This record gives sequence, C-alpha cells and structure tokens, in this order.
Amino acid sequence: MARRRRRRTNTGIPGLSFSWRRAVGVTSAKRKIARYTGIPTTRSGRQRKIGRMMTGGCCLIPVLGAVGIIFAAIIVIIAWVM
Repeated sequence: MARRRRRRTNTGIPGLSFSWRRAVGVTSAKRKIARYTGIPTTRSGRQRKIGRMMTGGCCLIPVLGAVGIIFAAIIVIIAWVM
C-alpha cells in the first residue's frame, strides 16, 4: 500500500492557512474587476467564455449547416444565371 503524503500548511498548524493575497485584498479586487468587465480572471474561465462565444451556446453546427446551404444555393443561382 502506498504511503500517504501529509500536506503541510503554510503556517505549520493543521487546519489553519494564511493567504497574503486574501489579506491584501487581491482576490476581492480581481472578483470586482471580473464582475464589472464581464471578463473572467482565471484561465479556465476565459477559455469557457471564448468557447461559448465561438459556439454561440452550442448551436454552431446547425448555424454552419444553414449558412452552407444558403451559400451553395447562391452559387447555384449565380452559375445558372450566367
């Protein structure tokens, strides 16, 4: 059986940790900026937001299909007229 590694806190006291970012207010400032601008500050949040924007909320394939059909119809009409 593998030995479990004990996680050590940054204060040395189990169950108690200290975050200088939280103490200074960096975390709350980042949250306020993200809410005001609508742009997430975490990497995964930005990737999710860009993914949603690119897919339009998971309707990308039907939209591309409709655009393709319309584009093909326009090409056929132009070829038929000439």
